[in-house]
Amino acid sequence: MPNLKALTVDSYQSKMVIEELRLKVPADVKAAWLNAEREIWEPWLSSQDGFLGRQLFWDKEKEEALILVNWESKKLWKSIPISEVNVVQQKFENNVKAALNVSENPFELIYEGELDEQR
Repeated sequence: MPNLKALTVDSYQSKMVIEELRLKVPADVKAAWLNAEREIWEPWLSSQDGFLGRQLFWDKEKEEALILVNWESKKLWKSIPISEVNVVQQKFENNVKAALNVSENPFELIYEGELDEQR
């Protein structure tokens, strides 16, 4: 039986965490998604305490994006006010809608979660 290590709540809050987001990104609007990610989310994320970097992936068959955002700790990540995140999300959506000349955000959020470092 392998040894398993459980983190206490205090330790859990101070360990690196990866935010995981999955979006529906149709092939015909992939370029607009990538552009808005670069123009809106990258600069804002780079200014946040605890932000360590991120990776963007796109699955051609499923037409889905996977975004992995690395945070120094869950405590720093969750200390960002949701109202501030919502403002940035609105800017992102406005950017996409203007670029595509559409009235609705074409990128449906499929999944939102987190991955914890295992030792």
